[in-house]
Amino acid sequence: MTFKMKGLAAAMMCASVLLAGCEGDDGAPGATGPAGATGAAGAAGADGQDATRTAISLSFLGRGFNPDAAFDGSAAEIVDFDPATNKAFVVNAQAGGVDVYDLAAPASPAFVEELDVAADVAAAVEGLAAADLGAVNSVAIDTASNTMAVAIAAAVEQNPGYVAFYQASDNTFLAAVQVGALPDGVAFSPDGTKVVAANEGQPSSDYTNDPDGSISIVDVSGGASSVTAANVTTVTFDALTAADIPSVRISGPGGDIAAAMEPEYVAISADSSTAYVTLQENNAIAEVNLTTGALTAVWSMGFKDHRNPGNELDVSNRDDVINIRSWPVYGVYMPDALATYQVNGVNYVVTANEGDSRDYAAHVDELRIKDITDDPTNGIDLPLADVLTFGGDYDQDGDVDALDFLEDEALGRLKIITDLGATGTNCDATGAAPTGCTYTALYAFGARSFSIFNADSKALVFDSGSDFERITAQRFPENFNAQNDSNDFDSRSDDKGPEPEGIELAVIDGRTYAFINLERVGGVMVYDVTEPERSEFVQYITNRDFTLADADLDAGVTDLGPEITHFISAEDSPSGVPLLLVSNEVSGTLAVYQIDVRQIGN
Repeated sequence: MTFKMKGLAAAMMCASVLLAGCEGDDGAPGATGPAGATGAAGAAGADGQDATRTAISLSFLGRGFNPDAAFDGSAAEIVDFDPATNKAFVVNAQAGGVDVYDLAAPASPAFVEELDVAADVAAAVEGLAAADLGAVNSVAIDTASNTMAVAIAAAVEQNPGYVAFYQASDNTFLAAVQVGALPDGVAFSPDGTKVVAANEGQPSSDYTNDPDGSISIVDVSGGASSVTAANVTTVTFDALTAADIPSVRISGPGGDIAAAMEPEYVAISADSSTAYVTLQENNAIAEVNLTTGALTAVWSMGFKDHRNPGNELDVSNRDDVINIRSWPVYGVYMPDALATYQVNGVNYVVTANEGDSRDYAAHVDELRIKDITDDPTNGIDLPLADVLTFGGDYDQDGDVDALDFLEDEALGRLKIITDLGATGTNCDATGAAPTGCTYTALYAFGARSFSIFNADSKALVFDSGSDFERITAQRFPENFNAQNDSNDFDSRSDDKGPEPEGIELAVIDGRTYAFINLERVGGVMVYDVTEPERSEFVQYITNRDFTLADADLDAGVTDLGPEITHFISAEDSPSGVPLLLVSNEVSGTLAVYQIDVRQIGN
């Protein structure tokens, strides 16, 4: 699979870049008479009109936080906005609630109250207590119907969760319906008639309870206040066989396909006909027909070859340098959030390629490359070309060989997937670390990028390659690949790097932009994706304060761990200027950015 990768230029560090058009060509001159003729030359044609060029740039406006928020306590995960009331709703996950902010003055978001979702659902469902409910995982608003949907898990995550409905204007609780285990993402269809919940179905740590992943469709066309169990359609993966999904990753003891599927995040097509759902740990995307309620496709996203130019990465947190270079490793996209849009009648899916494992006590899903070979029955048998081309004398023995890859300064620290690229007796790591395995290829979690896929052909048409690590390295070399709760240098290079988490699409002045959150190092990457195959970097912005000592990091102090982004158009903005809301999980803050738009040239 190939695609065109644009190289980085120094101009990428600017706050904004001109994107939408080039200067018009001058009109062609009129024809001249033959040589020696006395006639005048033909008149010049009229000058062409310059195309309109658009520049956008983000600037930090303000932040708010719940004074009771716990640092590193998942106090600000998902955010949505109600333009009718100028209120933002932020998931306070572990508190089991939704925090409400007044954005009438966007530069000073004011915390208003916290909705106790667990208490509301328990009061509405017979036989259910608030203690039976756990984390709130997602929130979505349909402005046309003045309705908010909230996904809440059971206290025992393997039990069914619920979707609760509120009246967005005054936070009145309306109803709740049971869905699948661990509802992790929820979204309204654009026409407001359906709510789709992605039920992740994670296993218990010992895998004795591994519920099936599922997708719930709630029909709210008759109003959310009247929904019952009869309005819920459950989409399962029970009918799938290995032959149906030959390239989709199935991990876990026993190879149970339905249990191994873990739906994560939902995006719905503009015509409300199709739901696209990330299956993060499976490196796949599921498609559901919302008219029929049928699962129509599950497709693998393939792998990213980090040997190719433009796909470089830093793989070690023990080399004490920024070392972004090619390595003989494949990235497994494993997206968290996704979005969808259409260009010239073609559907596209845009993904934030975070990476995640199913590593639990009863299943070793990830190990460092160096740890694998602690068992002498294991080995790494990379092609000689990879050893010679990408190797180095890391152990300083005068020879470049496969063992050099095991050094901490090289690939030894990188976390890889235990059951990919290996053959042997226990390479699926059921209940233990792999033994008797030979690795002929190495697969890392995530792709450290965002990607655009043609949803119709399933082809990859754009990937941001090594942009995220290169740009953050240039901007913050002393805090490169820092963790989201520590400013230590290079602490994430061995483990998914900047870790793209959330993605939001927005149309601004006729151009389509993608906003991608980097969960670990922080900040938002902005790209123009109007032409998917020619997507271009626009800006990187972060409000993280890297001057703070780790001991001074606390809730509300700075923005750490951005999860999800929400765009507010100029028409819906309380200030009349486009805004971007960013929920920050670790710091528990809601950050507000202003988007300035300029027209240049006519």
